[in-house]
Amino acid sequence: MTTPGRMAFYDFDGTLSSGNVVRRYAFFCRRQPSRQRAAVKFSKLVLSVPAWVALDLRSRRRFNEVFYREYRGLQENWLRQQAERLFEELIRPSLYPGAGALIERDRAEGYRPVLVSGELDFALDCVVRYLGFEGVICNSLQFRGGVATGEVERPLIAEEEKVAAMRRYASERDAALEGSKAYSDSLSDLPMLEAVGYPVAVNPDRRLRRVAQARGWPVLELRGNPEASLR
Repeated sequence: MTTPGRMAFYDFDGTLSSGNVVRRYAFFCRRQPSRQRAAVKFSKLVLSVPAWVALDLRSRRRFNEVFYREYRGLQENWLRQQAERLFEELIRPSLYPGAGALIERDRAEGYRPVLVSGELDFALDCVVRYLGFEGVICNSLQFRGGVATGEVERPLIAEEEKVAAMRRYASERDAALEGSKAYSDSLSDLPMLEAVGYPVAVNPDRRLRRVAQARGWPVLELRGNPEASLR
């Protein structure tokens, strides 16, 4: 039985999945109803990848603000209709073998699993159901007349705002971050990891691995490992 007051917050990309927001947007590009529009949008995306990578390295928050403008003009109903296909064809195959077992282990220990991601809500709905998350903290596009404006609803979930959203979420459910866990693969999520009592570096990049080793945090490898193992 789940014990109130303890939560486990999971980053998604790089932590539970090998996917990323660019690949998922590419999925929508290639499936545009108009072949011409699909070709134009996908070609533009491919040419822009180096710029997106550079921007993401400088600021995850700024990356989200700018990148999601690429959704401008897309129909909300169409995006949501494509979400299940996105999950089956792209997201589910990208989940690390140990992801589900990790979540179930935390649940068995009394933690309430919550997904925390800068991804958009319609891209994560099936993930939440499939992995059994009790809640999700993520971004949402603004729509006007059923059409995406390219802007994101505030507050935008990234970096320090992830922590603020986690605090709000926990407070509303009588939980404390001091008794909770957090998992991430990236140094950009250092504030998220520092905010909880039990931080875990998962498939960490070199910078996060150095921090984890210096602070004595557990390091978890999920890639290609059906049995999650702490090191």
